[in-house]
Amino acid sequence: MLAHLSIKNYALIDELNVSFTDGFTCITGETGAGKSILLGGLALVLGKRADLSSLRDKSNKCIIEAEFKVDKYGLQSFFTDNDLDYEALTIVRREIQPSGKSRAFINDSPVTLDILTKLGDNLIDVHSQNQTLRLADNDFQLKVIDALANNGKRILEYSGKLSAYRKTTKDLQELINFQKEAIKEHDYNTFLFEELEAANLKEGVQEQLEERYEQLNNVENILEMLSNGHRLLNDEQIGVVNLLTELKQVSGRLANFGSQYTDLNQRIQSVFIEIDDIAGELQVFQDSAEADPQLLEETNTRLQQLYDLQKKHGVQNVTELLAIKEALDEKIGVTENLESEILKKQEVQKAQEVELNTLAATLSTSRKKVVPDLQKQLQQNLSALGMPSATFKIELQLSNEFRNNGKDELTFSFSANKGTDFGELKKVASGGELSRIMLTIKAILAKYEHLPTMMFDEIDTGVSGEISNKMGDIMQAMSETMQVFSITHLPQVASKGHHHFKVYKVEEGKTTHTKMKLLNPEERVAELAGMLGGKQLTDSAMAHARELLN
Repeated sequence: MLAHLSIKNYALIDELNVSFTDGFTCITGETGAGKSILLGGLALVLGKRADLSSLRDKSNKCIIEAEFKVDKYGLQSFFTDNDLDYEALTIVRREIQPSGKSRAFINDSPVTLDILTKLGDNLIDVHSQNQTLRLADNDFQLKVIDALANNGKRILEYSGKLSAYRKTTKDLQELINFQKEAIKEHDYNTFLFEELEAANLKEGVQEQLEERYEQLNNVENILEMLSNGHRLLNDEQIGVVNLLTELKQVSGRLANFGSQYTDLNQRIQSVFIEIDDIAGELQVFQDSAEADPQLLEETNTRLQQLYDLQKKHGVQNVTELLAIKEALDEKIGVTENLESEILKKQEVQKAQEVELNTLAATLSTSRKKVVPDLQKQLQQNLSALGMPSATFKIELQLSNEFRNNGKDELTFSFSANKGTDFGELKKVASGGELSRIMLTIKAILAKYEHLPTMMFDEIDTGVSGEISNKMGDIMQAMSETMQVFSITHLPQVASKGHHHFKVYKVEEGKTTHTKMKLLNPEERVAELAGMLGGKQLTDSAMAHARELLN
């Protein structure tokens, strides 16, 4: 329930602080006093879009804060899902800066307007004459029937299954669309893959080929250098091997004269062994090195193939070509497996359709059972509100389409008078009749589900005194299980309230301010008398006011 409302710097309000309790609260005031301003401020704190025209003083920010007791609303999951601190007394605040920027807070945590609006929908239902347009909305009509049928858990289960079905359908369509495009590319991707497969790509192969090409392409220079090296090592006159042989003999003799010469001899022996080994390898290289034009051509062709593939795919090395090959292999595999994936997804979709159809049929059956009771309650309540001949014809038929609340197509027809044809509510019912129907529906809903705080904004406009008296009774009965507000011009309704607030304007200097106060018993009598007989508070008006209150 709404426990407290604070408004600062909004429209004609400098500062307003008012506390509320449960039960039935009536709000009255002359036309133009600012009742709509109060509702406007409340709408802002519940998520309505704001602009600078909301500010009374354009140099200061507007702050609207509302405190709600939410312990009976079962909103813990909402707070958890939106990462908010849950408090039994939740504070919602809205700030509008002079720059036009708006900020919203729930329990001091900043939130988006979307989150604020969703919370607001669970806290207050503001009902005005404009809201009667919802009566023609099939979703709203089905909500009423579902409340009577106690379909809450069934709707929740159906919604979960429907979300899964819609995801499967979306995934299936994406697979089918992907398959259409993939088939177009499949042949080309296969060609590219086979081309890379034929190239026998391996890590390091390019470097090996480039090295072989350099050797084959320069074989004459290599042979000449190997020959020179071999000559320098093995020449009888100046060959390094021959000279080292003599040196080795000298060091061998020196080794007999001390350990220091032994070490030197070992080092020379090692050098000799290494040089002799090098001379042998030079001979082997020289013997094996020969011109091979055919192998050179094959190596050149293989390298050119690699260079062409790298240019074609816009890469720099074989490693990147291997990555492209792997990606192509994956694409080809996906395309070839798409058919089986689509078949699997279609089987899942069919199974989900069976479940949804079963749930939808169950919902439809439970709804049809309560339709007669709903028609009876509507007609009885409307009869008490001056519409004795009002009748409804409510029909349900299963459609082929899965909707958010089942598969029912609902026809909600109305006739206000005997002998007149049934028609759509919005076409055959007047504004006053629609207001009474909506009030009746809200009263029925209040019996079957826990509704948020209900605020009726001049719903009794255009009705007679006796009917307004009945409307007041209905709102008063609703307030036994929920908090109800009524902004009204009718004393018959205002007298039914457990609490009575008056909205009024005062002029201070050159400015006008809207204020609001809770009336004590005597002030309430005077307010009702004024509503009955005008500004002149006659004895008969005062007596009539007391009679209404009693």
